[in-house]
Amino acid sequence: YIDLLQIHWPDRYTGGLFGQPDFSPSNLKESNEFEEQLSTLNELVQAGKVRYIGVSNETPFGVCSMVEMAKRSPELYPKIVSIQNSYSLLVRKDYEAGLAEACYHHNVGLLPYSPLASGLLTGKYRDKDNIPENARLNLFPGFMDRYLDSLNEEAANAYGDIAKEAGLSSTELALSWCYHREHVASTIIGATTNEQLTENIKAYDIKLDEDAVEKISMTYKKYTDPTKSYAT
Repeated sequence: YIDLLQIHWPDRYTGGLFGQPDFSPSNLKESNEFEEQLSTLNELVQAGKVRYIGVSNETPFGVCSMVEMAKRSPELYPKIVSIQNSYSLLVRKDYEAGLAEACYHHNVGLLPYSPLASGLLTGKYRDKDNIPENARLNLFPGFMDRYLDSLNEEAANAYGDIAKEAGLSSTELALSWCYHREHVASTIIGATTNEQLTENIKAYDIKLDEDAVEKISMTYKKYTDPTKSYAT
């Protein structure tokens, strides 16, 4: 059986995903209903093929709707237990502003993906003359141009400065912060080398001191989700 099966992203239009404009009622279109999705997943649970179900890239509306359906008709719809959304020092507001409250009260655990913001928080893009050829932003045309000289770059560099002052690598700071957030159940990490994997795992044993946490807080106030803005 599968321990946890998650819907990769909403079937319906939600807006705001992967660079899309935020939600607008005029853009609504036909989609599969929650009832169809959950009843299908319930068949898998009842057959013993899946133990638990979850969602990904979901919104407060989606989480609350699915949870309430399971409460009203537990024999028809299984309860979601997890949500896999992007969450990092550079991408926080979408989760913290609404989803955090909904998931806490409904006991839905956050499994952050991209805690290093696709590698931006590792510091490897800071030296523009020595960016690795196989770095992700180099592999996807247009992404590097969007990143360089943006508020996103400024924010990543600011967090890198905090890491240096704390005697940590940029990766260690970003992952330690994410690992130990109170609403994080577990964190999804990714690595292409053994060295990266070792650093990612060992970062779990690092606990940021009050000075670093305060500096992160102040930086966040200046750069609130900079991935959605660009410097001029």
